[in-house]
Amino acid sequence: MKITILGDGSWGTALALNLYYNHNLVTLWGRSPEHMDAIRRDGENKRFLPGIPIPQGIETTADLESAVKDSELLVLGTPSQYMRGTLEKLKPYIDRKNQIIVNIAKGIETGSLLRMSELCAEVLGDVKYTVLSGPSHAEEVSKGVPTLVVAASADLNNAKKVQKAFHNERFRVYTSKDVIGVELGGALKNVFAIAAGIIDGIGLGDNSKAALMTRGCAELSRLGVKLGGRRQTFSGLGGIGDLIVTCMSRHSRNRYVGEELGKGRNLQEIIASMNNMVAEGVKTCESAKMLAEKAGVETPLVNGVYDVLFNNRPPREIIYELMTRKAKAEL
Repeated sequence: MKITILGDGSWGTALALNLYYNHNLVTLWGRSPEHMDAIRRDGENKRFLPGIPIPQGIETTADLESAVKDSELLVLGTPSQYMRGTLEKLKPYIDRKNQIIVNIAKGIETGSLLRMSELCAEVLGDVKYTVLSGPSHAEEVSKGVPTLVVAASADLNNAKKVQKAFHNERFRVYTSKDVIGVELGGALKNVFAIAAGIIDGIGLGDNSKAALMTRGCAELSRLGVKLGGRRQTFSGLGGIGDLIVTCMSRHSRNRYVGEELGKGRNLQEIIASMNNMVAEGVKTCESAKMLAEKAGVETPLVNGVYDVLFNNRPPREIIYELMTRKAKAEL
């Protein structure tokens, strides 16, 4: 297939490598001509995925029209808070009847509270949409570490085409029809990863982190089902699978933000030190809290993370409040 990756970050670059490995014709697009020239010159993406060779066979360009022309799959790799701008640029060039949109961004747009499928529909109209998500850090995928993900689309034929393009012996792809559940799982797990990092930062133990992940999955499922997702999705790769890896991994930017907060650093200072890397969970936490309030769903962990991020409350104070809530049955 001819496939275009829209976004030159670490995840887009890693997936470009995987698709090229599968003998697809791959184009990597980025907004900065200077950065795309640097990738071509250096043979690697030094800014976002250093140390990983990029074959000359992967085309790099900052020309969106030529990048998109005749592609069968358009892979959206822009962070969720910048996605609207990318979609507006893409709108004049997309072939809605023949091209499949594959979203790999994990977030909810601040303000509108739109999931990425809803944002695509609002900006682009009726398109063939699939979301690709699961426990998959770019640093490991780029090195061929065995990884499992899920491709979800309302039209299973679209999901199967995406599966065929990405699937190989080191990158296994399952299919699903639950777009809502997979999108919410990918977005909301980042909030719980910040909480997991806070636990690491203040020096709590394995018991605390296991409890956080378990109750985080329960909270994710409770909110996700109310918003239209299927309960079983949150027990799969797009739910608990992605939650586990993001809460545990040294590669997780969201877990890193939480860890630094737990150590007492200021949020703005942490973000400024991340060299243009985006921790989606910070903005998603705002959206998740608003969605939960609109849906009338109890989300004490999301609320706690929100208070640490935006109300400057001490993490240990939040933990005490969570531990001393009224006792209740687990289910």
